[in-house]
Amino acid sequence: MKAIILAGGLGSRLKPFTEIIPKPLLPIGEKAVMEIQMERLKKHGFDEIFLATNYKSDYVENFFGDGSRYGIKLAISREEKPLGTAGPLTLLKDQLTEPFVVMNGDILSLIDFSKLYDFATKKNNPLTITIKKIITPYAFGNIFFDGDLVTKIEEKPDIITYALAGIYVMTPAVFDYIPHDTFFGMDLLIRDLLAKHVPITKYEIEEYWLDIGKIEDYTKAQEIYHTHFK
Repeated sequence: MKAIILAGGLGSRLKPFTEIIPKPLLPIGEKAVMEIQMERLKKHGFDEIFLATNYKSDYVENFFGDGSRYGIKLAISREEKPLGTAGPLTLLKDQLTEPFVVMNGDILSLIDFSKLYDFATKKNNPLTITIKKIITPYAFGNIFFDGDLVTKIEEKPDIITYALAGIYVMTPAVFDYIPHDTFFGMDLLIRDLLAKHVPITKYEIEEYWLDIGKIEDYTKAQEIYHTHFK
């Protein structure tokens, strides 16, 4: 099975760390972020992984080599120009002839990739997105009213939202909707599919999930490494 890790971002919100080291190579405990991702993918049967790179591509290639020390077949796909989060996939179109997993290079999760893959392939839609429930405490009492009369109060209710979790399963049919060698984001792909009434499947992640987008997230990743990923 094949997977693509998107590793071309600048990691601007993680400066100054990413001024020297590309975000996917930032150390978490004893390993780089992307090493943890590849180990998780391999555990669930993904033996061929493509790294879609742009920023500091040489660092990534020199660090991982051909992937043999991880027991996988590894290939580097280099962007000549920034292509966003969906655009880089078009450079691999000829090699992606079966359903494949795509994930952002800054996601740590205990998701069961094989379970996700089986679910998505049975649905057989061009795109399956993962979502994660986010519970945010609300700092105030929430008041309900009818005209000038108060009808109800909720004391500091939780706000529940669902985040796009940065892990996807796609079929080759998705390439009909991604312009070749053009900057194109996952958000644009989703909007385009919805506008054309192409079904998109969702899969909720119940397991641990963390997006390492900011300095505080990177600090949290260090704290939870020994609990979840060592």
